[in-house]
Amino acid sequence: MAFDNEAFEEENFAEMLEASFKEQESNRITEGEIVEIQEDDNRALVGVGEKLEGILNLDEIRDENGALCFNVGDKITVMVTGHYNERPKISYKKVLEQEKTREFIAEHKEDFEDIIIEGTITKKNRGGYVIEAGDVSFFLPRSLAAFKDSDQVVGRTVKAQVVKIDEAEGSIVVSRRKLFNEERKKKKEIIDALMEEGTVVEGTIKKITSYGMFVDVGGVDGLVHYNEISYKGPVNPAKLYKEGDKVNVKAIAYDKDKRHLSLSIKAVQPDPWKEVESELDEGDTITVTVSNIEPYGAFVDLGNDIEGFLHISEITWDKNIKNPKDYLTVGQEIDVEVIEINSDTHKLRVSLKRLLPKPFDEFMSQHSEGDVVTGTVTSLTDFGAFVKIAGVEGLLHNQDATWEKNSRCKDFLKVGDDVEVRIAKINANDQKISLNRKVLQESPVEKFAASHKVNDIVKGTVRDIKEFGVFVSIEEGVDALIRNEDLAPTKVEELEVGQEIEAVIAVLDTQRDRIRLSVKRLERLKDKAILEEFNDNESHSLGDLLKDQLK
Repeated sequence: MAFDNEAFEEENFAEMLEASFKEQESNRITEGEIVEIQEDDNRALVGVGEKLEGILNLDEIRDENGALCFNVGDKITVMVTGHYNERPKISYKKVLEQEKTREFIAEHKEDFEDIIIEGTITKKNRGGYVIEAGDVSFFLPRSLAAFKDSDQVVGRTVKAQVVKIDEAEGSIVVSRRKLFNEERKKKKEIIDALMEEGTVVEGTIKKITSYGMFVDVGGVDGLVHYNEISYKGPVNPAKLYKEGDKVNVKAIAYDKDKRHLSLSIKAVQPDPWKEVESELDEGDTITVTVSNIEPYGAFVDLGNDIEGFLHISEITWDKNIKNPKDYLTVGQEIDVEVIEINSDTHKLRVSLKRLLPKPFDEFMSQHSEGDVVTGTVTSLTDFGAFVKIAGVEGLLHNQDATWEKNSRCKDFLKVGDDVEVRIAKINANDQKISLNRKVLQESPVEKFAASHKVNDIVKGTVRDIKEFGVFVSIEEGVDALIRNEDLAPTKVEELEVGQEIEAVIAVLDTQRDRIRLSVKRLERLKDKAILEEFNDNESHSLGDLLKDQLK
């Protein structure tokens, strides 16, 4: 952007410069002599041809170590900058600055328009501001300052562009407004070039944050969001790059209102998903590397900047898996089956367990109904226990666990116990296994049968009365049933729980764990016994025999 010289003249910079410095006679340069050094007051008295000596701040003639560069009697060139209590106020530093300024003018008077300086605002006056940079003084007119007028600008570090050099006046004029316009124009040109389709540029990483990286592309900063670093998805940029690294990027968006440039690293790279879509199908088996393990599953690297997800439910056939780390380690190579490819969302799901033998199939090949096996209790419920056998679980119901009545598995088993059971049933369709433990133990009925037989007369206590008959407890843990038709001549309504009753064993089935009693048969047996005794002893009358039986 060319500097408008006519507009610049209208600013009346001569007047501004006059306001930024004292009158010429107050800024005259002269040679003086140091007549006295007053350390306590940090000043020197210098004769400058006035009736009174000028006052010079000692800080202006100290070296970097704080030592004085001049002594009493030394000649020194100074600038008279004003008066204080009728004494001339002088400066040695101003002389050096003026020399530096004139050197700058002499060096750059022909090619100053592209020079950008950075310095500190040291003074403010009616016309503008004085900026010092490298011992050179520059004048920033108020109209070219590009910030609100405030006393707080003094001491502020700013950048500005040189717009005019006046060799005769020994002044250099700068503009922040022109610098901003030039930078804005340059930035627009860079962004326009970046936004052209297919443009790839090299940038320098300036800052890394948790959400991405700021990259300098030709003087313009753009953000590479962590989603735009890799086709794997969101990644931690600090693990892949460091500040100062060079990266190739493409511009993918520019927000004019926010002046926000979005860049992408992955857009520069070939899209690996196109390779996946063309070469992989669901059901394919591939070799991958475990790259990250989470409580809910694992991420696996396909080796082409794409990650697949292995859900915890797809790691093993074991339904009791607690943590994937119990089965996998980072860096481990495994074979998996592709179970889903979603090109729209760029998600790939894989399975490990589908390549492993199914435990139920192995179980079926090695076990049959009736087999006696040892398993481990994995969990307990109100209705029974689950027992793991050769990688699969079977259910042991409470009623199949023990002969003790009203006893549950959780009363005598705990998780981790080894228990011997018989495989009662295998349901191949539902993949369910029923187990039985009590059949491996001697039942109360079997113990009873060892000392009793059919037609033995026993006594018991009525335990329960049902519509179809009466349950009688005849020994500890041994119950028997008397059907209604076997009660005669006793009547059901005449019985009550806890009442003692005598009957004969009618059925003793140890296989089905059943005992049936009969009062009716007992009566018949008694009648038979009377007749037999009568036949054996004819000397007694029938009446006598009956009397004896009824005693």
